Amino acid sequence: MTGEGSLLAMERAQVQPGDRKAIQRQPIERGEMEEQGEFGRQPSGWMLWEAKVLSPRRCWGPSGAALAAMGETDRQGELFPKLRSPSPPLPWGDPTSLASFLPPSPPRARKPQLLSPPGPQSHLSPLRQTSLRERVAGSAGMAALTQDIRAAFSRQKLDHVWADTHYVGLQFPDPAHPNTLHWVAVAGKAGEQLPLEDPDVYCPYSATGNATGELVYAHYGRPEDLQDLRARGVEPAGRLLLVRVGVTSFAQKVASAQDFGARGVLIYPDPEDFYQGPHKPGLSSHQAVYGHVHLGTGDPYTPGFPSFNQTQFPPVESSGLPSIPAQPISADIASHLLRKLNGPVAPQEWQGRLPGSPYRLGPGPGLQLGVNNHRASTPISNIFGCIEGLSEPDHYVVIGAQRDAWGPGAAKSAVGTAILLELLRTFSSMVSNGFRPRRSLLFISWDGGDFGSVGSTEWLEGYLSVLHLKAVAYVSLDNAVLGDDKFQAKTSPLLISLIENILKQVDSPNHSGQTIYEQVVFTNPSWDAEVIRPLAMDSSAYSFTACVGVPAVEFSFLEDDQAYPFLHTKEDTYENLHKMLRGRLPAVAQAVAQLAGQLLIRLSHDHLLPLDFGRYGDVVLRHIGSLNEYSGDLKARGLTLQWVYSARGDFFRAAEKLRQEIYSSEPGDERLMRMYNVRIMRVEFYFLSQYVSPADSPFRHIFLGRGDHTLGALLDHLRLLRTNGTGAPGATSSGVVPGLGFQESRFRRQLALLTWTLQGAANALSGDVWNIDNNF
Repeated sequence: MTGEGSLLAMERAQVQPGDRKAIQRQPIERGEMEEQGEFGRQPSGWMLWEAKVLSPRRCWGPSGAALAAMGETDRQGELFPKLRSPSPPLPWGDPTSLASFLPPSPPRARKPQLLSPPGPQSHLSPLRQTSLRERVAGSAGMAALTQDIRAAFSRQKLDHVWADTHYVGLQFPDPAHPNTLHWVAVAGKAGEQLPLEDPDVYCPYSATGNATGELVYAHYGRPEDLQDLRARGVEPAGRLLLVRVGVTSFAQKVASAQDFGARGVLIYPDPEDFYQGPHKPGLSSHQAVYGHVHLGTGDPYTPGFPSFNQTQFPPVESSGLPSIPAQPISADIASHLLRKLNGPVAPQEWQGRLPGSPYRLGPGPGLQLGVNNHRASTPISNIFGCIEGLSEPDHYVVIGAQRDAWGPGAAKSAVGTAILLELLRTFSSMVSNGFRPRRSLLFISWDGGDFGSVGSTEWLEGYLSVLHLKAVAYVSLDNAVLGDDKFQAKTSPLLISLIENILKQVDSPNHSGQTIYEQVVFTNPSWDAEVIRPLAMDSSAYSFTACVGVPAVEFSFLEDDQAYPFLHTKEDTYENLHKMLRGRLPAVAQAVAQLAGQLLIRLSHDHLLPLDFGRYGDVVLRHIGSLNEYSGDLKARGLTLQWVYSARGDFFRAAEKLRQEIYSSEPGDERLMRMYNVRIMRVEFYFLSQYVSPADSPFRHIFLGRGDHTLGALLDHLRLLRTNGTGAPGATSSGVVPGLGFQESRFRRQLALLTWTLQGAANALSGDVWNIDNNF
């Protein structure tokens, strides 16, 4: 369905907003906070940080840049060309001028004054100071930054500004008892200690205690790596695994190791995975990489429940908490360990670039890993700002960025926070000049992101029953600038057509005269294969879709196919980010701001929501192609997948029927358009399984979630038909029970859960009950 574009933006309804009750939780009145400081009234500190990042030309910030290309959108390929009624232009100025981002002033409207652009050097010092500022969740530095962000929100022309506080369980290293790594003597006692170099680097949510075993090299620690290791005669069970950073998250590596019976995991960055050239810095060999190991999101000690103070919780922990210890180590320590390994030589594709090649699989000498992290109840605060919509104020378009960082966090969270604040100021200025979106805009600064999107997940858990009805979409600004060569979007299928349309309007930051779309198709004509990726659990946008059923997107500029080497390290500084991008940081951040701003405008302004509700029909069809491979095996057992095929057909027909209804409808019928919007915005929610408990299976999405109800789990189960009835431990993380073969009763249950979820989505998309055929 590539090329269909996004849905039609129709004439903005002239509905007068009524009086609405203001949110009373921790209210802030504009002008209440007047103190000077890093977020004071003058453009200093973070405001100048934004100026540095976002102003390659004279006019600073995406005041022009974030929204420079947001004029009349390209209507080629729109789904409903018949409904192209005349509509007022979007309230942007000349898209070629960074200075003209504001709409024409309506009669008697006062045009806001722009801040003067800072000098070329004035923003370097504040940026460095901010990068050095302590921003760990729960720290005193984070508390001060929270107040600064809140003050910055309160100075804008917003309808509501508030904060919420959660008391969450976070894990920190114990300074009095640092984590340790020892060689094990012949007698089995701890021998010589290996230096871990930096006691601050650890894996939050690791199991604590000591783990002893021989060392084995296991590549990236994926299930297929561990299966390969076992096939080569090296047993991972009962041993410590040495695995590389990358490809999968820390949590997935530790979960796979645990499934295969390993006793502990050491995680190191291999130079092979991080490009280092004459003009691009590389990670120091003595640096280890931070990363949490909770296979989930949010507070793992209150899974499925919000961590509000004084709330009573059931005595349960997340099933994603590991039972084995894990610890990051540097490349220097890993090189020393690899040289001690015996056994067969590792496959060529497993070889890295540490001294002492070739790598061997092991086993090697015994090691003892000691992890002494401690849990602490920690307050974290999210900051919210809202611009109420004109005609659909009860529908929210949400944009957010992580505020905290374990280290300097320039790429991890500082860039996203800067762009969030500048977009907030830009939309606030537009409101001052008479603009009002159809739907409400929520701007959110999240806390606790480095511990697994804790702040955002706790908020979602607290308002599940509201958000699935009212949230239209979520746009994440996290990890947005990790390079300048390649654009990638992790997203829900509902947003793919809209993203395609917007990429055709935003200039490439490193190819003059080309849009991002033109840059992509020059490399690969199949643009979506090059750009689109599914939402992963380590994405901050994942919980919005997998838990709540809200379409979400997290986009990034990357450096070719190489990972940004400094992420989650103490070297994630402004200086290294600037060097990595060869001075192109302002241009790339500007492109991010334009993309995000256009998404907000289309999602909040278009009369008909630009969500491609038919896209999931293609997604199901692709998965069915994988299921078809096993139709012969099932037929031999008297089983069939026909019900899934029928449910997919019903969804496809319901989507086509809705398209026809919209095409033939009257564009000016406000009531009808709102009814269509309600059906469209809940399509993602329809794919949350209603047959599993959110407390037991928070990730209920049948395509993105985890558990026996997912399509991935069904496919993994079917694979057991080809493995002599025996499942390899750790072979999957989507619900297959390790060690058990194909079970017909379980297959029938999985098929029923999946089929009725698909059928329910088709029925909901069809509309009223009298229009639904109750037969497959």
